[in-house]
Amino acid sequence: MLTMVYPNCAGLDVHKKFVVACRLVIDEQGQTLQELRQFSTMTADLEIMASWLLTGGCTHVAMESTGVYWQPIHNILEDRFEVFLVNAQSIKRMPGRKTDVKDAEWIATLMQHGLLQRSFIPCRAQRELRDLTRYRQSLVEERSRFANRLQKVLEGTNIKLSSVVTDIQGVSAQAMLRALLNGQEDPQVLGEMAKGRLRSKRAELERAMVGRITAHHRFMLSELLVQLDFMDEQVAKVEARIVEQLAQMPEYLEAIELLDTIPGVSRQLATMIVAEIGIDMSRFPSDRHLTAWAGVAPGNNETGGKRRSGKTRKGNRYLQRGLVLAAHAAARTKHTYLRSLYHLLAARRGKGRAAVAVGRTILQAAYHMLKRGE
Repeated sequence: MLTMVYPNCAGLDVHKKFVVACRLVIDEQGQTLQELRQFSTMTADLEIMASWLLTGGCTHVAMESTGVYWQPIHNILEDRFEVFLVNAQSIKRMPGRKTDVKDAEWIATLMQHGLLQRSFIPCRAQRELRDLTRYRQSLVEERSRFANRLQKVLEGTNIKLSSVVTDIQGVSAQAMLRALLNGQEDPQVLGEMAKGRLRSKRAELERAMVGRITAHHRFMLSELLVQLDFMDEQVAKVEARIVEQLAQMPEYLEAIELLDTIPGVSRQLATMIVAEIGIDMSRFPSDRHLTAWAGVAPGNNETGGKRRSGKTRKGNRYLQRGLVLAAHAAARTKHTYLRSLYHLLAARRGKGRAAVAVGRTILQAAYHMLKRGE
């Protein structure tokens, strides 16, 4: 017979418009009393549900992590109960029953016997920081899409600026494009706008700026430049907000300063890593657990003594993307272990796998730095 770990608990089956709650309570005779109710997901109804659970003596509440629909419920319950947010796959693997009402019963039963493993939910300050870093990343990606569209339009005008300039979003390239849109078509004048090391390529720039630009091209380029300026403003606003948020989190600032010393890791990436994994490494037994959680560890698939695909498992896609970018940046550093590791693996396994492996090494280093504070 299974032991009751949490005698007075509840299970919630969460949907967009309603939530089915199953309350399990042990009475004075030792009998389990079960009660089912359905509530709307409006805030007032969720408050009623919380009061109903409290009056029943519930101490622990479990629910599946269904999209983002669990978040309003968690906001109401987190200060009153011990809330277990459970990965739906872990419940699915357990043989049970499947209807909305029976789902709530099954979750409550599993919760009562301690058979559910809770997912990690960061504190509110870390959740807000994570929202900001993720939003910043999406803005940067959106800006890159507009920049690619700008490049596509330039190719249609026969202007080969990107063949000479590495960064078409740089100061010199932007000055030339804006002058071109304002009516300046003299290649020599445009070439003289180059700054810094680009001035040594003025002759090439003059040739690259000769094209066939029409009224349609001017309209498209103008609109894209306006969009890029707007995206720059948005990114700057979010970065300012991140700085304000971190000013209230001194322990996170210290962690970011530590991670910023890793080759290939910028301050923005260090902020993103801290926002995603936090600063308390005690919830990860080892660095291998952290890399597996992030989805940058080799897959473990072996049967009959034969090793199958070592493809990485699904993990935190924001963290994965950031670590791969850091790996490519580390590969361009000088006289570092990460650079040597990247080129060694790239020659044998390819650049993609090498980037994931170096990203994993960076995350392992971050784990030990945060754990030891050094």
